[in-house]
Amino acid sequence: MKISRISVYQVTLPLEHPYRLSGGRLYFDKLDSTIVAIDTDEGIRGWGEGCPWGSTYLPAFGRGIRAGIEELAPQLLGLDPRRTDLIYRTMDIALPGHPYIKSALDMACWDILGKATGLPLCELFGGRIDQPITIQNSVPTGTPEEMIESIKRGQEKGYIVHTCKIGADVALDIERIKAIGAYLPANESATFDVNRAWLVDEGMRVMNSVTEPILYFEQPCETYEECLQLRQVTSHPIILDECIQRYGDIVRAQGDRACEAIGLKINRVGGLTKAKRIRDFCVETGIRMNIEETAGSVIADTGAVHLAQSTPETHLRATWLCHDMLTVETATGGARNQGGKTFAPEAPGLGVEPKPDMLGEAIAVYK
Repeated sequence: MKISRISVYQVTLPLEHPYRLSGGRLYFDKLDSTIVAIDTDEGIRGWGEGCPWGSTYLPAFGRGIRAGIEELAPQLLGLDPRRTDLIYRTMDIALPGHPYIKSALDMACWDILGKATGLPLCELFGGRIDQPITIQNSVPTGTPEEMIESIKRGQEKGYIVHTCKIGADVALDIERIKAIGAYLPANESATFDVNRAWLVDEGMRVMNSVTEPILYFEQPCETYEECLQLRQVTSHPIILDECIQRYGDIVRAQGDRACEAIGLKINRVGGLTKAKRIRDFCVETGIRMNIEETAGSVIADTGAVHLAQSTPETHLRATWLCHDMLTVETATGGARNQGGKTFAPEAPGLGVEPKPDMLGEAIAVYK
């Protein structure tokens, strides 16, 4: 089997409600997604998607993905897409770094492998675990009242786990945490995601002011070193997110005892091939994970859910479905919100079928 054609589509994904990241970063109302189709000489087509969460969350942006694919696609023509490690080595040689650019191509190759073998991706990632996966509700930063209103919208969709964006002045963050804690019923929980917005002393003041219950705090500071310093002076468990960009980062974090959990975002680490390696390390070393996409439609989300569905329950915290926040549907099938839980599809490959009317005409074709 050989890759005969790679088609690239740009799709704008409007958000149902505009979003503001922690630390006062860009307020945005739509996402710039890149969807790719890889065709083979045996008639099997694979789909993948790459979509940054705006342009201020990470050093990644939508147009960058498409520019990178222009460099990579010619190098992949004629290769066997089922050999996912070989495909990835080829991409790394052709374009060192820039992992977010490679994720959609990598996902499409896995989709082909699943379709060629007749297996859903979760079976190829270690085997389906027959338990529903908890979905997190992503709550944008705002006043305590605004954040509680966002939580209420999530509750209407069945969410009982909420990731709340904080990261402003210390007094306001403490107010937010206490207000949300007082509002949530006993069977619901909140993680407070700072998205790198605190200095170490700010994190100490906020986290040590909250004693009950024990809460997870996600990516409190900009650098790994700052997060490690904070880890040593607080009793609350810490989730490292933006710090985990490559395999070596999680090895270092485990050795330093820098965190109790990580956010494993597929696009950020470079795709399903790289994410699976990190997942397996975390399972072996006792680190819990949120396994999710950086952003995107149901195509991207479903790839992450397949990896989550094959992860032991003891090590999986939750996933996140970005497409549940959108006003458009790019595909049929896929992993869907079922009352705050989700499952990986049982169809071969990803188990999604993009809608031609949503994709429009390809903006680039390599053959």
